[in-house]
Amino acid sequence: MEYTELGKTGVKISRIGLGAWQFSEAWGLTEYRKAKEVMGEAVNAGINFFDTAMFYGWGRSEDLLGRALREVGVKRDEVIVSTKIPGEFLNPFDIYRSVEKSVEILGLGYVDVLLAHWPPCWHHYPVSVFARGLEKLVDAGLVRYLGLSNFHPELVESFRSGLSSHDVEVFQLQYSLVERWCEFELIPYAEACRITVQAWSPLAKGALSGKYAPDNLPKFQDVRSGEPLFHPENFRKVWPLVEKLREVGERYGKRPVQVALNWLVMSSPVIVPIPGAKSREQVREIAGSVGWRMNFADWRAIDELSRSINIQHSIFYTQYKPGLTR
Repeated sequence: MEYTELGKTGVKISRIGLGAWQFSEAWGLTEYRKAKEVMGEAVNAGINFFDTAMFYGWGRSEDLLGRALREVGVKRDEVIVSTKIPGEFLNPFDIYRSVEKSVEILGLGYVDVLLAHWPPCWHHYPVSVFARGLEKLVDAGLVRYLGLSNFHPELVESFRSGLSSHDVEVFQLQYSLVERWCEFELIPYAEACRITVQAWSPLAKGALSGKYAPDNLPKFQDVRSGEPLFHPENFRKVWPLVEKLREVGERYGKRPVQVALNWLVMSSPVIVPIPGAKSREQVREIAGSVGWRMNFADWRAIDELSRSINIQHSIFYTQYKPGLTR
């Protein structure tokens, strides 16, 4: 396993993390025994960076992740756990109540990294108010470090200006070979400020895994329901990239998942992908995405093919035919 530094903290984290959204009804892994198997395999593989959120099953994911970590024999100071507080909770009343509850559910004594999950865009809480509220949790010892998920640079600047003695150490951004908009502003910002970037959905909800093909798309029975990426017209654009990942992987004895994640790791020193896993086999596959490097020619070939893909996010709307309803 490769390791890097968490932001500017000096704390050692694995170069590949493990997301825990799958420990919820959304993705269907709600049985503790299976969650513990996944977590045990991750720890054995050297992964020590885990991410969850209050929103994931409204406590279920935090419960399964925290309980598993307590029971797989790992020491508390050997793992780094991040969780996220929803934008709706970013007011002085909800911040303290919810984070106290999160610490209780996780059962780990404290939260290593607390991230605002998304801006409070429907409630308009002042940024300075929730910045100081979150910072108070660090001073009180419930949280060690702060982060922001899905915030654009202007809000990041506003948040950082509201802090008095701490700083943002982590961004969490959607980043994959088919979702690269954060490369223009947020990743350069993170590099300049030594902020770790947790790349969420680094496999585009499985679109880059090689599991799906144009004639074998998801049945839309989970969180992929209504996902534009899996619309046949969009996925046909993605398919050549999946084939390229498979082709490159064959030269290194790697699977498409491992090539896609390795590409992200090679793209910036601050990137730490946090894919999910629902089995021991998937954990081993994820862990095998680091500890090696493809050559630059292969990296560039994937880069160029990736840049040629244009996902139409409005596809379900633009294909609507007026007059179908009565």
